[in-house]
Amino acid sequence: MGEAPERLRRRHEFLAVARRGRRVAAPGVVLQAWRREGREGNDDRTACVRVGFTVSRKVGGSVMRNRARRRLRAAAGAVLWNHAAPGHDYVLIGRAATPRRPFPALLKDLETAMRKLGVWRETTRDRLEGREETGT
Repeated sequence: MGEAPERLRRRHEFLAVARRGRRVAAPGVVLQAWRREGREGNDDRTACVRVGFTVSRKVGGSVMRNRARRRLRAAAGAVLWNHAAPGHDYVLIGRAATPRRPFPALLKDLETAMRKLGVWRETTRDRLEGREETGT
């Protein structure tokens, strides 16, 4: 995707994804995804990707929560921006392991969660490199 996705910022947007969407838990992240339906066909608003990040106090104090949020944003920048299916809202929820999990493992957790939800989009580069659906 050429441009960065829009951000979910308001509570009602997060609640809509939680209420209507599907979720997958991985050791380092919980991913929620919801496909938005456009009222007037496939316009720009329904084709864009929107993403939000949240980390609860269960993860730790403010320093740990902020670290977890930064790591989720970095993981989303590495995986979600290039492979997210358009027209979806995504919420990445930090878990207790998020701040300490090795970054390659966190990326793999996000990729696996996206594949399980069926929102993984192969890029042209992936097809040229001969990567299979399993990510090998």
